[in-house]
Amino acid sequence: MGNRGMEDLIPLVNCLHDALSSAGQGCSLYLPQIAVVGGQSAGKSSVLENFVGRDFLPRGSGIVTRRPLILHSLYVSPEYGEFLHRKGKKFTDFDEICKEIEVETCRLTGSNKGISPVPINLRIYSPHVLNLTLVDLPGITKVPVGDQPPDIEYQIRDMIMQFICQENCLILAVTPANTDLANSDALKLAKDVDPQGQRTIGVITKLDLMDEGTDAREILENRLLPLRRGYIGVVNRSQKDIDGKKDIKAALLAERNFFLSHPAYKHMSESMGTPYLQRVLNQQLTNHIRDTLPAFRSRLQSQLLALNKEAEIYRQYSPDDPARRTKTLLQLVQRLAVDFEKLIEGSGDKVDTINLSGGARINRIFHERFPYELVKIESNERKLRQEINYAIRNIHGIRTGLFTPDMAFEAIVKKQISTLKGPCIKFIDMVSEELLTTVHQCINKLSSFPKLQDETEKIVTTEIREQESKCRDQVMLLIDIQLAYINTKHEDFIGFINSLPLAVVQVIQKGWLTISNISIMKGGAKEYWFILTAQSLSWFKDDEEKEKKYMLPLDNLKLRDVEKGFMASKFVFAIFNTELRNVYKDYKCLELACDSQDELDSWKASLLRAGVYPEKVTVDGHENRASENLSDPQLERQVETIRNLVDSYMNIVNKTIKDLMPKTIMHLMINSVKEFISSELLAQLYALGECSALMDESPEQQRHREEVLRKHTALKEALAVIGDISSSTCSTPLPPPVDSSWIQTSRYKHTLTG
Repeated sequence: MGNRGMEDLIPLVNCLHDALSSAGQGCSLYLPQIAVVGGQSAGKSSVLENFVGRDFLPRGSGIVTRRPLILHSLYVSPEYGEFLHRKGKKFTDFDEICKEIEVETCRLTGSNKGISPVPINLRIYSPHVLNLTLVDLPGITKVPVGDQPPDIEYQIRDMIMQFICQENCLILAVTPANTDLANSDALKLAKDVDPQGQRTIGVITKLDLMDEGTDAREILENRLLPLRRGYIGVVNRSQKDIDGKKDIKAALLAERNFFLSHPAYKHMSESMGTPYLQRVLNQQLTNHIRDTLPAFRSRLQSQLLALNKEAEIYRQYSPDDPARRTKTLLQLVQRLAVDFEKLIEGSGDKVDTINLSGGARINRIFHERFPYELVKIESNERKLRQEINYAIRNIHGIRTGLFTPDMAFEAIVKKQISTLKGPCIKFIDMVSEELLTTVHQCINKLSSFPKLQDETEKIVTTEIREQESKCRDQVMLLIDIQLAYINTKHEDFIGFINSLPLAVVQVIQKGWLTISNISIMKGGAKEYWFILTAQSLSWFKDDEEKEKKYMLPLDNLKLRDVEKGFMASKFVFAIFNTELRNVYKDYKCLELACDSQDELDSWKASLLRAGVYPEKVTVDGHENRASENLSDPQLERQVETIRNLVDSYMNIVNKTIKDLMPKTIMHLMINSVKEFISSELLAQLYALGECSALMDESPEQQRHREEVLRKHTALKEALAVIGDISSSTCSTPLPPPVDSSWIQTSRYKHTLTG
């Protein structure tokens, strides 16, 4: 009876199949078993029937095996068959077993050659078998027939791979002797998943159909195209024998006589044939079960451990107990409050390493998005200066103003403050949406109770919207407070206005420039530290600004481009007086050089802000004097003064708003919603008066609960079965490795999914 002392292992694994059948196919895939792999008409079905000694498998052309058949053969009397999907019904007529396989196959796959990976479990009890667990898989095909899809070859290979890629699965690679063994699809697939050949057993069928004068002796002796576990030859019934209802016992006797009488095989007849193959498989499966059982036990224990907590909760939950429903409602609302607070405060047990969520996203709005929105509303420089220009002129009216009016400053500042309302409202909207997203993320955990989930979502969403409205009103009040009084005595404000006129000196730009048009006789080009304000351009010996060399008033100054020389490395511009007076000492213009185009552009832009404009040149190359009358240098300086004051004051306002907005939202929205969920939500749910209905489970949750409990029970039963297996038995060592490089790996690329 195979490997003595371990003969009970296979029946125990069959018990595991039973125990795990309710836990889903995924668990059963990891059970130790033998998968029978081969092409169509390779003789797989005949080998299985020879093992059982009965005709019980469907036959025909094309793909006959269209669902995996897990066959458990058990050495016991009397003889009968039993299907897992019809547990309790004993089939003593093997023709009925054949019909049941066909009916159950068609139930999932249809009657036109479709396939399905869902297995059929069949158990054969007989005094004429050895204990074995085999999986008969669909034959490998390349051409679709009937309503099979064009990719039928890959679907079948996928199905085969689901079984043979598992380390607990032995592979019975069946190949006809009258085909090229080196191109065997079965051996190629086996090589893909078992490159060392530790799990692959070769079976050579149809030895009696080889061409006259040829034999497979060297292959069966494992000298030509060797496998680590070697080959076993068998002779099945021919199609004529099957059609003529030749008895399998007679066929086995004919097989025995074939090996005894054939000159190429008679010396190894004791290690050939179906009975020997059956004994070898029994022994090797038993050894394999013994070797893989510890890892399988660890896998089951891990799965059981993962389910323990959830199964315990479901075991205690009674859907029809009002007290249990009320307790569960209280626990769920408490968990919701804790989950929401953890997401907001960032103290969650599970840290998301892929995306920002909850409080982290709101923090980004506080310190990145909102400041960015404030920066975006900064006015166009030209438009702002034009508005200041018009404000000054409109305040002066028909008179010519000598001083900079403070009313223009106030009007522009108030207009700038009013533009903050848009970003502030958008800020509230962004935080509100993030709050809703965070709440929904927490409420989704209530999906087991749809009514509770819907009512909770309505109540919390309404609360968030109410707090959002309060927050809007408060923020509008903050903006109105800023508009109510322009505090020019603020310590950070650059101009302290005690009386008219406004007197402000603000540096527009500093930097090193070279005066390049001083003659060598007078010292040549020299670099100085320049400071530009709204009133003057000064330069110092160095950037310590202690020794001033000169201060040039900006009245009547203009800017002119200087063409860069061929060998020049500096970028040059010139300043000149429109009234043709000397600009500096006896120089009519001052040529200033810097090191880069960026510096040049920066200085020209700063001079423009200070009221020093480029000269306007006509087509004939002369300055257009008429254009001078369009700009008033005194007005430009007043514009620059107010521009600087507005900048200074708006920096104060923006700083205040950036500080107060997150605090306001945190107080009025986020903390209020947290407090509401933790202390008010449960009361409002009770106020609905439908507490019992709220705790109605969804159909999906009922199925999930039942499945978890069923799987948990199955895993416990399976571990109990494994606990009955003696650990004192020992297995037969694996044969030494052989060179199997002759087997070409399959072109089919399969991605293993765990």
